[in-house]
Amino acid sequence: MNCTITINDKVRNQKQLKEIIDHEMVHVEQIKDGRLAYDDNNIYHRKSGKGKWKVKKRSKQVDGSPINWWEKEAYKK
Repeated sequence: MNCTITINDKVRNQKQLKEIIDHEMVHVEQIKDGRLAYDDNNIYHRKSGKGKWKVKKRSKQVDGSPINWWEKEAYKK
């Protein structure tokens, strides 16, 4: 939530590094816009940045899944 991007140090390919950074920067903007938040247990989201938060429990199936709107935005980048 502090907008820090952590990348596995085994990633060496420059193109892949750029893709990762571009993708994660979309999430940074979503957080800054008030549309996305998370903690250890849940992901909180709202498309407009206003109103009530929707909550999804974090899991391997939810985190990074392209079926979620916030990931669809990031994968488009």
